[in-house]
Amino acid sequence: MYAIVDIAGKQTKVEANKFVYAHKLAGNVGDEVELGNVLLTDNNGTLSVGAPFLSDIKVKGTILGHVRGDKVIVFKKKRRKGYKKLNTHRQDYTKVMINSIG
Repeated sequence: MYAIVDIAGKQTKVEANKFVYAHKLAGNVGDEVELGNVLLTDNNGTLSVGAPFLSDIKVKGTILGHVRGDKVIVFKKKRRKGYKKLNTHRQDYTKVMINSIG
């Protein structure tokens, strides 16, 4: 069984007893989190599609930790003008273990 869930504006496929990295969520390590924006579920070939969300299905998980992604280099340059700008970015993520779908 799997579900497609809207987490912080991104659609993510989640399965029970697996973890997923989502954009940073509020909460501490060990806190329970409930994801209510379920778009689709598949239970052994039986699809349930929401319009836009399924109201009776909730996804429950546990926060395992807060991590940071890889560094991304942002470099801007205008040729023959002497303009160069270097910047970097690291995205914050939350590691969530999916406990149950239903």
